[in-house]
Amino acid sequence: MTAPHRRHLGRGAYVYVRQSTPGQVEHHKESLERQYELAERAVGLGWARESVVVVDEDLGRSGASAEGREGFQRLVADVGLGKVGIVFGIEVSRLARRNADWYQLLDLCALTDTLIADADGVYHPGMHNDRLVLGLKGTMSEAELHVIRSRLQGGLLHKASKGELRLGLPVGYDYDEDGRVVLAPDEQVRDAIAHVFARFDELGSARQVMLELIEEGR
Repeated sequence: MTAPHRRHLGRGAYVYVRQSTPGQVEHHKESLERQYELAERAVGLGWARESVVVVDEDLGRSGASAEGREGFQRLVADVGLGKVGIVFGIEVSRLARRNADWYQLLDLCALTDTLIADADGVYHPGMHNDRLVLGLKGTMSEAELHVIRSRLQGGLLHKASKGELRLGLPVGYDYDEDGRVVLAPDEQVRDAIAHVFARFDELGSARQVMLELIEEGR
């Protein structure tokens, strides 16, 4: 474990907060609170409160890739610019589920003398033993993602084998009580869809149909 030095305290303490889905954000309040409480831990380690930066733009986004995670990308950029003294995440999986993204962050932290902290302790990616621990944590996080995916896939296949798998249906269709695909019971929805197809048959262009619907205020 590594203790922060004055050179670290003179830079920002970045607290990265993420949950994978909007449902988790709404229902897993305790996990979210624990992540936000890392800001107090940063203060307890010596950072001034005004130096603590909470990065929570990625709430409701998966950690399987850095793509589309603006918060993580901002964090990595600021680490590279030497603005960050320490990065907090409640666990490695909050920061990255993919080793390529994780090791990019580790390399930048090692290069810029930036610490990483999780619920277990504080680490310096530039130190061999700490790097080994962080590498193992990243490997386990990525492996866990594969296990989760396998379980989900297995569950879907099991439902499909019993004829119980229900996939999302296009607008205008629904499942009845017996699980059969039927037209939506809402007459207004059915009429709107029928109108769109009728206009397409007449105009022959999806763009023209769209423009006409906009003009009609639909």
